[in-house]
Amino acid sequence: QLQLVESGGGLVQPGGSLRLSCATSGFTLDYYSIGWFRQAPGKEREGISCITSSGSTTNYADSGKGRFTISRDNAKNTVYLQMNSLKPEDTAVYYCAADPSLGCSRSYRAYVYWGQGTQVTVSS
Repeated sequence: QLQLVESGGGLVQPGGSLRLSCATSGFTLDYYSIGWFRQAPGKEREGISCITSSGSTTNYADSGKGRFTISRDNAKNTVYLQMNSLKPEDTAVYYCAADPSLGCSRSYRAYVYWGQGTQVTVSS
């Protein structure tokens, strides 16, 4: 059974850092692109970043450029999102999603498989 499990969320002060992990199982990660999304209460799900199946190409929303870094370790079946210089507006539930394609998209419509999410709260 294909599964994605996010972890690493929590409460952090503004300016702090978190590293989110997306642990996958039940499929060969090498053949899937991965996206990271977030959704704050009352807002639409936002595509933060994505990485191609090979890891050669990444894409970021303007809100995360220069602060967030997506990476993957296919040997560990895990994708990461390093988040630095966090702001209160980064507060949201963060999700990872998998798409069996070579390219990557920040549109949630491109993804079939989703994790359950992890809460990130940025507050002093």
